[in-house]
Amino acid sequence: MFILPLYVSAQGDALTTEERAYLFHIVRKSPILENNIGRYFNYTGPEITFGNNKLNYDSIETHIINNPEFLTIYTSEIQKSPIGLLAEASNKVAIWELNKILLAKRMKDDETFKIYQSRYERFENLLLFHLPAAALKDEDGGRVIHPKTEQLLNPGLHLNDKIKMAESFHFLNDNDQLTTLNAINKSINEYVKQRTQEIFQHLGGRSDQFQNVLVAAGDGSLTAGLLEEREKDENGRWNKGLPKAIGLFPYQLQFIPQKEKDISPIQPRRVAGNDFQTFGNNKITNIHLDIWGYNTDKQTTVVIEKNGRTYHLFGSGETRFLSPDSAFAKGTTYQYIINGLKNQIAVIDEKIHGKKGYDYWIGFYENKKEDLKAQIFNLEHDIANVTSYTIHTKKNSKKAVAGELDKTYYDKKTRKEKQQLYIQKNGELEDTKRKIQALKKEKEAALEKRSILQSKLDHAVDAFGRNWVPFTVNEGLYIYEDSTTFDMTTQEFRFPAKQEAEQFEIRLLAIPNTATTNQADEVMMHINVTSTEPDYNARVRLRFNDVFASNSWKLDRPVLQEEDSMSVRVFLEQLLDKKKEFRLITRGNGIGKWNGFAAVYNASQTELESYPTSKEDSTFKRLRTSEVNIFVDRAIIMEINSFTDPVRSKFEITNQSVADAKNKNNLTYNQILSAYRTASILFRLQEELNVKAGEYFDREKAKIIIDRLNTTFSQAKILVGKVSLKATLLKN
Repeated sequence: MFILPLYVSAQGDALTTEERAYLFHIVRKSPILENNIGRYFNYTGPEITFGNNKLNYDSIETHIINNPEFLTIYTSEIQKSPIGLLAEASNKVAIWELNKILLAKRMKDDETFKIYQSRYERFENLLLFHLPAAALKDEDGGRVIHPKTEQLLNPGLHLNDKIKMAESFHFLNDNDQLTTLNAINKSINEYVKQRTQEIFQHLGGRSDQFQNVLVAAGDGSLTAGLLEEREKDENGRWNKGLPKAIGLFPYQLQFIPQKEKDISPIQPRRVAGNDFQTFGNNKITNIHLDIWGYNTDKQTTVVIEKNGRTYHLFGSGETRFLSPDSAFAKGTTYQYIINGLKNQIAVIDEKIHGKKGYDYWIGFYENKKEDLKAQIFNLEHDIANVTSYTIHTKKNSKKAVAGELDKTYYDKKTRKEKQQLYIQKNGELEDTKRKIQALKKEKEAALEKRSILQSKLDHAVDAFGRNWVPFTVNEGLYIYEDSTTFDMTTQEFRFPAKQEAEQFEIRLLAIPNTATTNQADEVMMHINVTSTEPDYNARVRLRFNDVFASNSWKLDRPVLQEEDSMSVRVFLEQLLDKKKEFRLITRGNGIGKWNGFAAVYNASQTELESYPTSKEDSTFKRLRTSEVNIFVDRAIIMEINSFTDPVRSKFEITNQSVADAKNKNNLTYNQILSAYRTASILFRLQEELNVKAGEYFDREKAKIIIDRLNTTFSQAKILVGKVSLKATLLKN
């Protein structure tokens, strides 16, 4: 970390010494935070290490608390970092704080509790507002939280224990139990959201729309590590000093009557959904997702749905980070559960409709039944005919003709045989009927089971999403076909800026242990949704409003100011990496239009002959602007834009090549003027950056940087309308 003079905005005055120390600790222990904002936390105290020479951040944290001057936080630089990461760091401090507050209150640690008493009162007021009357009691002429209700605030309890505890309170009925648990969940989310936003602003975060949600999904049983008060890093190692506190993540509860007495009717959702809407007004909707309670045996799955189309984010098998890549080397995935349900339904369908399924055998026995009924009918007829013959006895048989004697014996034998056969066939008929009844009952049970499985499958597929949005990926940046993006390195999902707001839902899916069980391991997630302006995260972001004289392009002031020093150094330092692409984008945009917070390109380029009111009218003045944005990410991108107001320009074009390009391409004088202004900024910036490179770096490094700058700048072309003009044509 290079040291700069202390004119850099620093410290975050509203944060306590403890909060600043803990913030430093979580940034150092969280790789995603360390990689993006770690360099802006400058610790100058003694290095305290373990026996293996690794830094002991627990002890360093204590040193910072006792010696606040050891830590400088460069909020002016942090605020240019990914906005979701600022929210993640702030959220972790807010959860740490609430965990401390509740534990101090529970342990009756008066000394510690005094530090947090005002914060607890804020949380308590939220609880009093949301809790049902039955969960309160009268005391000193007012209403206070019932002491037993306060027991539910223990952050070390898992959900099922909280439910059992609430059910044991005789003063709460079924509805009050659910309302009380939901009230605690609402209060936790509201308190953490408020504190997260406050800390976010202290760190320089800027957003006029800020939503912060903690959510958990699963069956509410004990999760590994829940009581450890520690958080694991992505390599599975415990981070000492970082409270896990996942007992503070709220479940979405519902009341479902149960047949079994030992199962509570208060049940958490296995798929937890939260509704949001994009911000519209040409603002980017930035969504940052931070997974807690990560389970390496079950693939964490998050689904974002907007307008019936779904975007999927999956946990990696090796890290706790999300990405649209569904590859998972081991363990259970949500698709595996869906496939399991489909397979079980297919097995049942085969049992019912297959070659030797229930339908086949029911049909077989139905045919047999009809055949037996026909045989029985015929036997009844035959028996009736046989019994109608005269039966001759031995006494008078001698008088009978020879044929009559044979006939008599034959009739008696036939009748007996037919009667026996009749009894047999009736027995077979009853047995066949029983088989048909049993098969139909089995089929009915199979159909009922299939219906339950189909309902589970439909629910799972609806939760998982049916209309997936395709994407491409480049160096960890996933770009969906509708220009929505997800950045693997920052865990930020972004809906592009649009004028109209749109509804969307974020679903956290707890993966069941098997396809048919309701048991599902917990997963917790922090969701932050903020509105951002385009280019908010530019490492260098310069704005020049009305700095040029009328019809002029001469810049009479420096481009870079003293407060830009750290940002400029970060930019120049990146140029030393020759593998990282350096792109220069320059535009003369001509007449601008106001989109609500910035000037943007106006396709019409319609000009006015004069100002309807005054040149100083803000609707015109705000359009006379130029800007420089430098982004340092996967590539280094420098962007320079200039705009004019719509009043026709009267400056003269002295370069014939430029004049010819104007006439050939039907460009306006305003477009050419804005191109000259962009060129003026470009070449002034080149000079100043060359000087800064010599100031910040040794001769060898400075030469590499200056050569790269000069080579890129010498090749610059300024886009004007549909034509590009060499910047060197506009230099004088």
